[in-house]
Amino acid sequence: MIFKQLNKISCKTYLIGSENSREALVVDPVLNYVPEYVSLLKNEGLKLTHIIDTHTHADHISGAGALAEQTGAVYVMHQLSPVRCVAFRVPDGFECRLGDIPARVMHTPGHTNDSLCLIFSDRILTGDTLFLDDGGAGRTDLPGGDPAQHWESMQKIVKLPDHLLVYPAHEYRGREPSSLAEQKKRNPNLQPRTKEAYTKWLSDMKLTPAEWMGDVLKANYDCSQDPKAARIPTDAPACEVKGTASPKLGEQQTPTISVAEVKRRIAANQLKGAVIIDVREPAELKSDLGAIGGVINVPVGQVAQRLGELEKYKDTEVITVCKSGMRADVAANLLIKAGFKKVFNMTGGMTAFRAAEKT
Repeated sequence: MIFKQLNKISCKTYLIGSENSREALVVDPVLNYVPEYVSLLKNEGLKLTHIIDTHTHADHISGAGALAEQTGAVYVMHQLSPVRCVAFRVPDGFECRLGDIPARVMHTPGHTNDSLCLIFSDRILTGDTLFLDDGGAGRTDLPGGDPAQHWESMQKIVKLPDHLLVYPAHEYRGREPSSLAEQKKRNPNLQPRTKEAYTKWLSDMKLTPAEWMGDVLKANYDCSQDPKAARIPTDAPACEVKGTASPKLGEQQTPTISVAEVKRRIAANQLKGAVIIDVREPAELKSDLGAIGGVINVPVGQVAQRLGELEKYKDTEVITVCKSGMRADVAANLLIKAGFKKVFNMTGGMTAFRAAEKT
């Protein structure tokens, strides 16, 4: 099996090919890179038979229409896709074969109504349905997005074999693909919750997509091949939860505390009275990054359910910590909304904490 990630940006495009038949498919192509894809296919001696978009993209203009036009390959999306130039629309459970390589389509709405995952024997391409580690998953506030449907899609993914390697359509912070077993431990969107709790968790963030994302969606509905059809910020984490969030009028961002300040206070024994809540999964506290001594471990997915247990810290200084800061930011917001008076997110998380020890 030939498998390559083709882009140097946060939008990920995958090439899957058969060594025997030399047939290939491309998943989630970006318009600006189409000439490079065509050149690569020619140099590798591969025949492009299909192009798949895992969903209607809101952060970049798809290259699928242009690539199909230039190569004669078939443009494939889920049957609910509103994209006009799709040639073949597939249902949930559709099974296909690329030469000698079997694959299956799994409909996973929530980020968009037409979201799908592509499952191979050893890996899963999750589109924006699921990202890596504390990147969580794609936002659910785009047109056609739905937190309750996303919960149901998470339940589908949780039931898949643990050995599958997870390859998302975006990676904004250099995280590496890992097994679904690892994602079940580390990804906040895969933690056990009721549908009601999951929906409330996402809805309470009160996110709103940036206005320019509507222009990108329209360009993709119309199969635009004009790279200037929408003004798109460079490599913005737009599809990630909170990726385009900014403080509303009169609303402050989550207060932060630097790693340097936390380390200074630890060294000076000045953390007395403060509580550090590490919101990673328990197994992560035993990883190479370890944990700060004396922390309370409350995984981010359990914060809302364990507010009663944490009530005694309502007037105490609370510092939330995770791997890189995103889950800790979510947890800090939940605590602030629950009436906690002094909550701070440690910027950069344990990754920055350990990095500071080497400088």
